[in-house]
Amino acid sequence: MRLGLNMGYWGAGNDANNLKLAQEADRLGFSVAWVAEAYGSDAPTVLAWVAAQTERMDVGSAILQIPARQPTMAAMTAATLDTLSGGRFRLGLGVSGPQVSEGWYGVKFDKPLGRTREYVSIVRQALRRERVSFDGKHFTLPLPDGPGKPLKLIVAPHRADIPIYLASIGPKNLELTGEIADGWLAIFYSPEYGPESLELIRKGREKAGKTLEGFDVVPTSPIVVGDDWKTAADQIRPYAALYVGGMGSREQNFYNNLACRMGYEAEAAEVQNLYLAKDYNGAAAKVPLGFLDSTALLGSKERIAEKMQALAESGVTTLTVSPVMQDLEHSIAALRVAVEALDLAGVGS
Repeated sequence: MRLGLNMGYWGAGNDANNLKLAQEADRLGFSVAWVAEAYGSDAPTVLAWVAAQTERMDVGSAILQIPARQPTMAAMTAATLDTLSGGRFRLGLGVSGPQVSEGWYGVKFDKPLGRTREYVSIVRQALRRERVSFDGKHFTLPLPDGPGKPLKLIVAPHRADIPIYLASIGPKNLELTGEIADGWLAIFYSPEYGPESLELIRKGREKAGKTLEGFDVVPTSPIVVGDDWKTAADQIRPYAALYVGGMGSREQNFYNNLACRMGYEAEAAEVQNLYLAKDYNGAAAKVPLGFLDSTALLGSKERIAEKMQALAESGVTTLTVSPVMQDLEHSIAALRVAVEALDLAGVGS
């Protein structure tokens, strides 16, 4: 199991610290640093900036939002970043959610599975530097009865096959991820429930005539180091409450649904009710301690090492850590503890 760093969203006042964190991760031998986007900073600009100031580790999008770009633009961006970074780019994609897709991009959030399948197919076709021609339900290239013609990507990527990852939560999306992607970007992953998701991914791999061998399983786990793991858990309550309670509508919140599938249906409903009523502190207080403990790295180095061992045994191949709600000094210390814990666990690669 390798280590990754989740840098989250840019522009929240921690930009200089995030760069120093990425440089420390690079020095410590982390395999990849991931950057997110929602409706603030865009990921490619930040990735280029980070790649220019690191030397060894990969940089990846977690995620580039599918409704934000035509698939050929995503391929252009991937090829450019891979070239600029010397072959260190990983392309993470996801459909985002209905509020962002329709509210920010003006793209209808319908048929996400079919849209993702076609999108990835076009991206791969473009990155192979074929003349792009596609006739699907969601994308048509070139447009018929017009001056357009099939075009080939002018810029050659550094690598012939840039790895593509999908961020997925629902059962059908997990199966699709196994079928068409090279890796899975997971959130709120636990060793207890993760294998259920991996079984769905395995089914998708079988459809494509493949196995899980070589497939990258990449959950993001918040990390808080401290003597008392329960006190450490309190630092990630606002983060968990935001996703379970407020990331989406009452009718459509993928993270809330995930918490329900993990056995926290009543608690997830209570967190959502409080969060949507704008009682953010109350929502954070109601996030179950068991949910936090199962999906994060909390406590002493030894306790974190035990969790890492369980994660590796469950099928995780790249463990992305996210120092949540911490200053630069504590965040760097957390990265160093993660490296030491991985060595202690004996599951590093």
